[in-house]
Amino acid sequence: MCLTIAQKATFENYKVFSIMPTTEIQIKQLFQMDNIHNGFTFWNTPALTNRIVNLMVAPDILPLFYEIMARINISYQINIENVQKLVDQTMPSNRLTSFDFNNYHTLERIYMNLNNLAKNYPDNVQIIIGGTTYEGREIKGVKVSFRANNPGIFIEGGIHAKEWISPATAMYILHQVLTSNEVDIRALAESHDWYIFPVFNPDGYVYTHTTNRMWRKNRKLSNSFCVGVDLNRNWNYKWNTHTLKNDPCSNNYAGSGPLSEIETKSMSKYIKTISDKFYAYIAFHSHAQLLLFPYGHTKNHLDNYDELHDIGLKAIAALKKKYGTEYQTGNIAEKMYRATGSSVDYIKATYGKQITYTYELRDRDNYGFLLPPDLIIPTGEEIMDSLVVMFKEVKACRSLSLWKFVTSDLLN
Repeated sequence: MCLTIAQKATFENYKVFSIMPTTEIQIKQLFQMDNIHNGFTFWNTPALTNRIVNLMVAPDILPLFYEIMARINISYQINIENVQKLVDQTMPSNRLTSFDFNNYHTLERIYMNLNNLAKNYPDNVQIIIGGTTYEGREIKGVKVSFRANNPGIFIEGGIHAKEWISPATAMYILHQVLTSNEVDIRALAESHDWYIFPVFNPDGYVYTHTTNRMWRKNRKLSNSFCVGVDLNRNWNYKWNTHTLKNDPCSNNYAGSGPLSEIETKSMSKYIKTISDKFYAYIAFHSHAQLLLFPYGHTKNHLDNYDELHDIGLKAIAALKKKYGTEYQTGNIAEKMYRATGSSVDYIKATYGKQITYTYELRDRDNYGFLLPPDLIIPTGEEIMDSLVVMFKEVKACRSLSLWKFVTSDLLN
């Protein structure tokens, strides 16, 4: 889709179809659609047979879509009739006067809330500027601490701009850590230091509010025509070893080199300074309802696969209890698709962190990246439930031979 400067993208009468490939040949044929017309946009990458693929189709090429589907003989159904209607429902109201979890919020309001939390909880909350962006914004986060020498948990949100439920969930977890009176949440909160960065990609996130709700990448000019790098393909582990489309105009463009982007480079430098302070790294994405762990370059079961899988099974069982939400767990390559240069792979490989997970949050097929704001709180509640069980299991899992900086108080 081509845009003129300052023109706000519209998705009026764009439709999303759920497509079910049943053979490897059909998956290859779906891949080819990405090269046929830029009015075809996959919301999840065709990778596995008998796994639904969601494809957004511009209204002017609907006849071409129907023709291709008939030609390759693949089953599909319409899932979203008008994408713009869902876009409008996710946009925050200009009348908002306070921070809540019934709405998505702009970067300005998220940062304002972080500042307010630091002011209201001066003994527990410290503002951190972890990095900077191409357009000169701060990558702002907080450290939450209740006592000295706690082991740390790092939470990453919003590395993909359009996945608004990711920053919203990171902020929900932050508020729960500070304010929940529930016994298990308090025990988890106060036995750890928390490094929480709700928006790793501020430029892209701002752009989704002002110009194009479906933007994914950062905002660096890659060449004369194309803007943006996928920041979750730009980290320095197995960088660009499995690129689906090494094209600066692609949504998955990995950049000109590992850590080529100021966002990943500056955040990697910050993470290095605290690498001995945390043992767990949790990243929030959407949408697929998956709890994933490294690695993305292979389906082979490496390192502590069995432990992470067992912990993951217990975490998603806890997640399901409140609302019946079904997740699956496994490594990135086997449960989603091969993807390299991700932050969680980088953290695990570079620093040997044993607990590294990516949540692909709600939902699967009904709303995709446009999850209605009334599902923010249910999503946050079930993720908090899963984190409580996850870290109880970590505490109990002596076979991991945890880490020298994890205190004996955590294990005993």
